[in-house]
Amino acid sequence: MESFILADWLQQRLDAEAGEPAYRQLYRLIRRVILDGRLTAGARLPSSRNLAVDLAIARNTVIQVYEQLAIEGYVNAATGRGTHVADLSQDLIDDPLDKASGETGTQAQPLNRGLSKRGQHLMDRLGFSNRQIGAFMPGIPDVSEFPLKAWVRIQNKQWRRAAPALMSYAPAGGYEPLRQAISEYLSSARSVNSTARQVVMTTGIHQAIDVATRLLCQVGDVVWIEEPSYWGVRNLVLSSGLKAVPISVDQEGMCPTAADFATPPRLIVVTPSHQYPLGMVMSLARRRMLLEYARQNGCWIIEDDYDSEFRFGSRPLPSLQGLDDAGLVLYAGSFSKTLFPGLRVGYLVVPDGLAEAFSGAVAELYREGQLMTQSVLAEFIREGYLTSHIRRVRNLYAGRRTCLIGAIAGRYGDALDIVGEHAGLHLVLALPDYVDDHRVTREAFEAGVVVRPLSNYYLKAGSAKKGLLLGYAGVPVDEIGPAFNILSRVIDAQLLRV
Repeated sequence: MESFILADWLQQRLDAEAGEPAYRQLYRLIRRVILDGRLTAGARLPSSRNLAVDLAIARNTVIQVYEQLAIEGYVNAATGRGTHVADLSQDLIDDPLDKASGETGTQAQPLNRGLSKRGQHLMDRLGFSNRQIGAFMPGIPDVSEFPLKAWVRIQNKQWRRAAPALMSYAPAGGYEPLRQAISEYLSSARSVNSTARQVVMTTGIHQAIDVATRLLCQVGDVVWIEEPSYWGVRNLVLSSGLKAVPISVDQEGMCPTAADFATPPRLIVVTPSHQYPLGMVMSLARRRMLLEYARQNGCWIIEDDYDSEFRFGSRPLPSLQGLDDAGLVLYAGSFSKTLFPGLRVGYLVVPDGLAEAFSGAVAELYREGQLMTQSVLAEFIREGYLTSHIRRVRNLYAGRRTCLIGAIAGRYGDALDIVGEHAGLHLVLALPDYVDDHRVTREAFEAGVVVRPLSNYYLKAGSAKKGLLLGYAGVPVDEIGPAFNILSRVIDAQLLRV
């Protein structure tokens, strides 16, 4: 295939409107034509400059793709000699592509060919990002504000007197002093009713929900999730072979219809204190309704309390678990938002009758460790650093939130609505239905700004609202204005495309 034909072929298949980033599409397509033999060994690829012009994409995107192909051995690149297809004849035992599917772009990729339907479904809905810092990545605290000196002091002290047991696997449930410290903290801060025995240590909310679905649900069971909801929860449910039923939310939180009530779920996953991603708080009436419905129908409830410590202008609301008299609520939390995400320490507070089963299951399934880290965290909490850190950064984040809201209002006035700005680490900037928030996200990323498309959080694509999740907690005040100016130029270009 001559280089100019390659450019024509790519032009027909690159989709600027697709949810997949341009560099990933380009990498996949060039890799395909190399593997199926349409670009033979020694064939020269177009220069990065020429191909970028032909495809109307950034040259850096083409360079990134060529570099990745070279790293993986598909091409050879040398300064002054261009980029040529490598000889793969010694590497391939059989044709790795399913040629029966033609050139529709729908054939399975080699790395995914052995996956189950559940596994493939998960791959089709990936929501994670390799970039986790910068304006305006949602859900990320300012890790530079973490009291590192205090942590290191405690850590050094724990290592100096470390018992051998702290360097082994964790006992069922986790480090007991930390479980006790968490139980006491949640009692005062979140009105959670528990003993240390009911606190099961996990690596975060993902693992908490994973073990809960394993122990409480059968394949095919119905699970209610909020619509919209956190993609991680949605994908955990779907990849476990469960039927995720999206329940719409209104200003009072999860709002089931009569049709929803007619088929009771096995499990209900909710974020009552700060709905993710829209930010509303579940009303007391709605909480009591949900608890009574669960009691009457034998449903379990997982309360995902991911960032309720950060409310601005009012105190954090008591937990749903604190209202539960029937022992049906499992309360999940972590230190990813309050301290730092890389800590990977979370917890699940379970009804007393489930404590032994959940502690044993986590130990059996995941072979937990991190006892030294858990011991440091227990002392960190006991010495009061957790509460003082939360109090300090809450004020810091409040100022950054105000700055971002001011930047939005200064640019758009009342033309674009701001949603969920009263709590948490992010807000939502609503966009008109005709705007492609995935495209805004892609173009903003290429300009150096990270946002999340609101429509990605809906299970039902047809009813998805358009908008952008903007995280402000990890962005210094002096960077918010310039970063939003970059983002607004991308948004403005889309608003004009009517």
